Amino acid sequence: MKKTVDRAAEKMIEAAAGYSIKTVWDRHETMEPRCGFGDLGICCNICLQGPCRIDPFGPSEQKGVCGANADTIVARNFIRAIAGGAAAHSDHGRDIATALLHAARGGGGGLRVTDTDKLKAIAGELGIETNGLSTNEIAEKVALSCLEQFARAPISFMNRAPEALKKKWTKAGLWPKGIDREIVEVMHRTHAGVDVDYRNIILAGIRAALGDGWGGSMLATDLSDILFGSPSPIRSRANLGVIKEDAVNIVVHGHEPTLSEMVARASRDGELLEYAHQNGAKGINVCGLCCTAIELLMRQGYPAAGNFLSQELAIITGAVDLMCVDVQCIMPGLADVAGCFHTELITTSPKAKMPGVTHIEFEEEKAQHIAHQIVRMAIKNFPNRRKDRINIPEDTMDLVAGFTAENIFTNLGGTFRSTYRPLNDAIISGRLRGVAAVIGCNNAKVTHDEGHIAMTKRLISRDVLVVQTGCSATACAKEGFLRPESAFEMAGKGLQEICETVGIPPVLHLGSCVDNSRILRALCEMVNEGGLGDDISDLPVAGAAPEAMSEKAVSIASYTVGSGVFTVFSPPPRVEGSRNVTEFLTAGIEEVTGGKFCFERDPIRGADMMIAHMDEKRKALGLSGMMYGKEAETVEATSS
Repeated sequence: MKKTVDRAAEKMIEAAAGYSIKTVWDRHETMEPRCGFGDLGICCNICLQGPCRIDPFGPSEQKGVCGANADTIVARNFIRAIAGGAAAHSDHGRDIATALLHAARGGGGGLRVTDTDKLKAIAGELGIETNGLSTNEIAEKVALSCLEQFARAPISFMNRAPEALKKKWTKAGLWPKGIDREIVEVMHRTHAGVDVDYRNIILAGIRAALGDGWGGSMLATDLSDILFGSPSPIRSRANLGVIKEDAVNIVVHGHEPTLSEMVARASRDGELLEYAHQNGAKGINVCGLCCTAIELLMRQGYPAAGNFLSQELAIITGAVDLMCVDVQCIMPGLADVAGCFHTELITTSPKAKMPGVTHIEFEEEKAQHIAHQIVRMAIKNFPNRRKDRINIPEDTMDLVAGFTAENIFTNLGGTFRSTYRPLNDAIISGRLRGVAAVIGCNNAKVTHDEGHIAMTKRLISRDVLVVQTGCSATACAKEGFLRPESAFEMAGKGLQEICETVGIPPVLHLGSCVDNSRILRALCEMVNEGGLGDDISDLPVAGAAPEAMSEKAVSIASYTVGSGVFTVFSPPPRVEGSRNVTEFLTAGIEEVTGGKFCFERDPIRGADMMIAHMDEKRKALGLSGMMYGKEAETVEATSS
């Protein structure tokens, strides 16, 4: 299997082989052959009587020691993955809420409210009276209100959903009783000797996922905007070529923006810049990996060095003086790779330490001091580079990022008539077929970035506007899809017209993993604008995660399906060992939420299924055919 379609990554993989350094792809190969039981989700190790496994080719009455059959085992494993992903996103949200509370109470460290307009708007949504209150007093009330939602209902932002969707949630019992409460219930429900009904189990998982998407993740997004500023369209660059040979290179990696924002500020400090010059560097270059990169990119235009599978490769350039990491998607293998170079690897979260790696714990009240300490360490390390091991690829690509559900109003309708009307009208007229969200991780099981690029290219060529987040957005940024001019290079004629009129790329970068909540908000605005049905499930839209890797991706896909969206997910979550569970997730659940999964490994075929789904929704809305493009070929939407 080809390891990557990214030319810069390919060069670094070759360099790693030359140094005899093992990367994620080498470790992946040593894992073959895989456990077939585990891949299908029919291995259970929940209690100590096991592990138990069900033979997929054996008699249907097979059961584990306790009597659990394949349906129960698969369903329990699936929602435990949801719980893991929801916990990661929601804990991120709790940390941001805590940081906002710290800033509001004047705890020092340099944290402060940046977007007061959004603060007041969120306060209004939460029912907080702001008259006569200072900014910090409002921020304190907002932070406390958000923190309360982790332990108990209601989750305020679920009220943003269309009325028709809220009625579905009520009928199916899918309103979360609190963000953390549902995660705890999933773990209880899947303990040995509790829930056995696979449908009941899965719906509990969907409820926990909704608490993530409309709760923890949405809070994380909105409160980050309040603290660090709401994004606006901004130009930058992506790929490993953003690492500079003549500058101190600091790579921030992980998911929480608090420390990375402070490191970026410190890198502009005059005293530290002078210290860098004294050590022979021409400046300080901050760039990022994974979602931390995106947080800095969206708000300040700092370049993105790469996505999940690029993290070891960045160090292999030989020019990374310091990499500081926080939480989520941090490969333990980084420590081994850093040990082969001069790179200083720093962990900063009490939740994510590595043996033998320097740990500098982030504390809000010392944020500014800690950031300066880290930048100074990087500068001090600059002269320790081995010049014979510096090998920076030249590959970079221009991009435009910084789109949000809110600023799309003005990007589409202008400053004085901000509205989603042009988007809805473009779909109604047939210039646009619909909107697709292509999101998610990289996975060493499949060729790096290929799924994201192939699927997105297919969609925009068929007049589908694509919105992206996370590693998927970085993949397409590296390929050039996030440039406005790419509309004329590869988009259908209708999408070209929209991009030219509005001045946007055919692929809109909406942020990090937690910022999938921006997509939910945008879908709600499309419904509110009118003309495309009464519910998210009426819209000609679809979602996809073509290179899913983490439990977070399982939670994201589950709250997307739970919100009424047809969602292509690959590689499939470990559910195919149960025909009943697979059938429920890919068909039966549509009767409950209006959305469903499709487990399709081929990204082109997956894109065609999304297009066919959009055409079905257009037909149900009574919309005419496409103005320029041909109708989608009929594709049978079954798992493969």
